[in-house]
Amino acid sequence: MPFQIKQRQSIVVYLYHLKQSKVLRKYGTIQYVSRKMKYVILYLDQDKVTDTVQKISKLKFVKAVVKSPRPEIKRDFQNGSIYKMTEEDQDKLKYGDKNESSRRKL
Repeated sequence: MPFQIKQRQSIVVYLYHLKQSKVLRKYGTIQYVSRKMKYVILYLDQDKVTDTVQKISKLKFVKAVVKSPRPEIKRDFQNGSIYKMTEEDQDKLKYGDKNESSRRKL
């Protein structure tokens, strides 16, 4: 049986108090705990994410649960950039979103 890599996803769990952060160990692997901002980054298998998020959000000490958007982000790069900018987008980048009459000529 060959080794297969499991797809994993991170979720961010915001807590009221950090005392209960150890309870989250049974749901996945704790990667990071922020003491100042009171959140925990938890890694778990991607096929268990929806069920686990529902279970964790029902706990009394949890403020909010946020899934990482990384699996949905497009990571196909063509010609060294994500997309080609149009001239209009380049002008907006240079001059902001102002109308054409107020632009300075270079």
